[in-house]
Amino acid sequence: MTDDGHGTDDTRRALILAGGGVKVAFQAGVLQVWLDEAGLRFDHADGASGGTFNLAMYCQGMSGRQIADNWRDIRPLKGVSPNWRQYPKGPYASSLFTLDGYRRNVFRAWGLDWEKIRATDRVATFNLYDFSRDELEVLTADRMDEDRLAAAVSLPMWFPPVTLDGRVYIDPVYVTDANIGEAIRRGCDELWIIWTVSRRRRWHDGFVAQYFQIIETAANSRLQEWQRRIEANNIALRHGGRGEFGRPITVRTLQCEVPLNYLVNFSRDRFRQAVELGVHQARAWCAQQGVPLSAPLPCPAAGGSRLRFSERMTGAVAFGSGAPGTRASDGGEPGREPLSVRLTVHIDELDRFLVHPEHRATITGRIHCEALGGRREVDAGSVQLFVQDGDPEHLRMRYRLFFTDAAGQPLTLSGCKIVDEDSGHGPWADTTTLHTRVLRGTVPACEEADAQVVATGVLRLRLPDLVRELASFRVRADTTRGRLAALGRFGQFFAGRLWDVYFQDALAWSPV
Repeated sequence: MTDDGHGTDDTRRALILAGGGVKVAFQAGVLQVWLDEAGLRFDHADGASGGTFNLAMYCQGMSGRQIADNWRDIRPLKGVSPNWRQYPKGPYASSLFTLDGYRRNVFRAWGLDWEKIRATDRVATFNLYDFSRDELEVLTADRMDEDRLAAAVSLPMWFPPVTLDGRVYIDPVYVTDANIGEAIRRGCDELWIIWTVSRRRRWHDGFVAQYFQIIETAANSRLQEWQRRIEANNIALRHGGRGEFGRPITVRTLQCEVPLNYLVNFSRDRFRQAVELGVHQARAWCAQQGVPLSAPLPCPAAGGSRLRFSERMTGAVAFGSGAPGTRASDGGEPGREPLSVRLTVHIDELDRFLVHPEHRATITGRIHCEALGGRREVDAGSVQLFVQDGDPEHLRMRYRLFFTDAAGQPLTLSGCKIVDEDSGHGPWADTTTLHTRVLRGTVPACEEADAQVVATGVLRLRLPDLVRELASFRVRADTTRGRLAALGRFGQFFAGRLWDVYFQDALAWSPV
């Protein structure tokens, strides 16, 4: 890779902004990293379905940070426009919603300027489906306008088709969600794809779920077909053949399961979380791919709201050689000892806590276990609430408490609540059961696998303790309205994550 962000030698690089409804807020976070921090430049960019939103901003010359900030600041309810006049027609209505809210409010807030977009020096293509001619229509930026952008995202049933010059246009998602063929046709041999269409392959009943599962079927099967063709082309070339495309094609795909519904979302925090997830994943992906980055851009300014609450959990731990995972016996007989914790969770910057993928807060408090010296103060501690464990439906609450025993020896209490539908225990048991390990020394998370285990056990939050916890919530904000809003946002975050795990059959991903 050269200093100007282009590929080495004569490599031509394409940016593929695939569709994914409003999941492409994640895509915007990736663009902040790829365009600004990695300084990548692309010889061609292609957008389909929701990806055309980001492509329009890219063509206007916006930086990756500007594109990401537009999604961070989006007010989702401003884009909701029910198609009231069509509702009396019942199943014969043209659509459930219109794109009028996006045209009037969202596009304006994003600052879309079609004269600048059409005059761009960036080579770009937008995909629409011409239903009147039964063909995919690929338009360059100089031919685009607001009507055609609306047509590119007019998903049947949800939004009405757009008629242009007597022809009916709709979202091309059933034909393509990423026009890889156009990038190859234009001579690109490095394809950088941002993919947000779900690949979980989990079937849910209901018309809404199945509608989007049909889209996933079309989009993912088409992507896999292109991947197979490219792989066959590259193999043929390595063996001295000509290959379908006559040159090797490199595919770089950043794919993520984004916990955001394709369309049904009413929370600004959800969009911000998707953007920050994109930033986080893109930085990790670039590190794995050997793509150098400049200093990370500073996070957007966090709000002043602070929140704290207290939590008490009780249970018992097993010591000595009877402790599962013990690396070395302490020489004592296996036994069980009561252990309890009284903790206060401090969220100093609620905005940052809610949107950052780690959802980390600090902890103060005490640990009580007679076998460890009685009441012991927590020297330092943290908790991560609802962090992903490979998939947004598999979440963890991770506790890490550093303290010392009566002899002054450092210990670490590592705890994990497993919030997972596959556990079979349900939301109450999962969110109130802390699987606990006491480790020898001050052990960071990255070194836990090799740490010496002193004791293991389970702590639980009882119903009376939950009542006291709910009563302990305190919010610091400038106004009463601000305090209520902060408390509501935290409640939405907590309830939304539970929905994400346990209520997928009702609607894939919480709308709040």
